Amino acid sequence: MREPVEVRRQRILAAVESRGSARVSDLAAELEVSVVTVRRDVEELAQEGRLRRGHGVVRSTLAARDIPAPHPPDGGTVAVVVPERHTYLYESLHGARSVLEASGKRIALHIAPQVAGAERPLVERALEDGAAGLLLAPRWRTLADEEADRPWLAALEVPAVLMERRPGAGTALHAMDSVCSDHAYGTHLAVEHLVGLGHRRIVFATRDDSPTARTLRSACARIAEAHPLVEAWAWTLSAPEAGQEGPYAPEETAELHEVLRRTGATAAVLHGDVDALMLVQRLADHGVRVPEDCSVVAYDDVVAGLGTTPLTAVAPPKADVGRAAAELLLERLDSEAGGHAPVRRVELLPSLSVRGSTRPL
Repeated sequence: MREPVEVRRQRILAAVESRGSARVSDLAAELEVSVVTVRRDVEELAQEGRLRRGHGVVRSTLAARDIPAPHPPDGGTVAVVVPERHTYLYESLHGARSVLEASGKRIALHIAPQVAGAERPLVERALEDGAAGLLLAPRWRTLADEEADRPWLAALEVPAVLMERRPGAGTALHAMDSVCSDHAYGTHLAVEHLVGLGHRRIVFATRDDSPTARTLRSACARIAEAHPLVEAWAWTLSAPEAGQEGPYAPEETAELHEVLRRTGATAAVLHGDVDALMLVQRLADHGVRVPEDCSVVAYDDVVAGLGTTPLTAVAPPKADVGRAAAELLLERLDSEAGGHAPVRRVELLPSLSVRGSTRPL
């Protein structure tokens, strides 16, 4: 599945802004594209004033942040571990960065590759390098991945906060600080918007390869079942490769246009943005027009508004999650104020942006 240009450019910006500067060749390797492609993206971003070019090097436009402190004071480094190719969490990283740098902390960014258990060696390396605290967003493609990480995460001897990850009650991580979006509320916003437009039959297409995806699937089922105005609903994978914990029933891996036809649905909630944009394209290939035949709400709102038909979307407060997580970590690092404070689980509410992909029935 080819990545949209704007998504790739956002990833370039995230990498450059988090580090201050980056080599073009390194960016190409990380994004798994050619150096020529990255140079073209960099040229466009530079013309827009979003970064600065050098000879083989890209620099942040935030000049004061381009050069990290060469010798941060003891306790002055916070390690941030996020998955590669995850624009959503890169926005959380930006939010955390603004808080940490304002407090005089240096960020050591670690990008975890798309393999199970990738975070642990990165965390161990960060601690060996003297990181005083950690902000973590493990990929956790499956529940088994999460279970495997619980023992060593619970044994960490430095303050750590999970971003967009909520450990299950009663697990080894039950007493770990976390900051999340309230995805159940985000699902509620999507359903209420569609029901308010007169739609009574809704299809939910979500990924199933992350804690967010699994939370969304559960919330969709619970909210649709309980809503007095929802007459029928169905769930399917937004992309076959996004299901890691099958097997699934045939109707749960069917093409979206087939599910719409089978259920008589007139609306769909699609997770996440890139999958939503591609699903809308596939609907058009099968003669299903958005919004004339089917109203669509995307979930994530990173690039949802960039489609040929801009998508109505639920937007989790991505940057605010990072800011809140960083603030909580700073309190923990302050031994006097936060060393013995109660464990906190912070939930922030998403918002809904209404665009051209939804209309009254």
